[in-house]
Amino acid sequence: MSDFGYCEGDTCRRNGCKGVIQMRKAENCSCHISPHCSACTAPRHFCDACEWDEADDEIINDFIVNVDKTTGNYRSWEPRPLDPRTIDYRIKSHTNSSQICEGVYPEGTTREEVQKLVIGTFGGRFEHFGKGKFKYIAYTD
Repeated sequence: MSDFGYCEGDTCRRNGCKGVIQMRKAENCSCHISPHCSACTAPRHFCDACEWDEADDEIINDFIVNVDKTTGNYRSWEPRPLDPRTIDYRIKSHTNSSQICEGVYPEGTTREEVQKLVIGTFGGRFEHFGKGKFKYIAYTD
């Protein structure tokens, strides 16, 4: 998981910020008609101390990037959190003919199920598989 705070009450830690993450109240909630409404599922977390706002986060090439809307500068750039409820992974460079697939999987998932998703054109091998995490070297060329 990330070093930055994302949940209400977490310490922010973006650029050394010691502020506490807060959450705005949902405006115009319509969950009584059709839950979960867009007002409640919209990004509402923020930090007053450094002016980080979850609504400014964008996903770019598997990274969460927070953009300052006034300057266009990136405030933070970090890998997106992986979802352990499904087979989820990131791809990293390894050699000119292989790549690293590093990720997570839910309890009960087999090596074969993971390998089916990450196997390279010319096969590959697990460097690590266990306790809900894996690292696979996929041979691509």
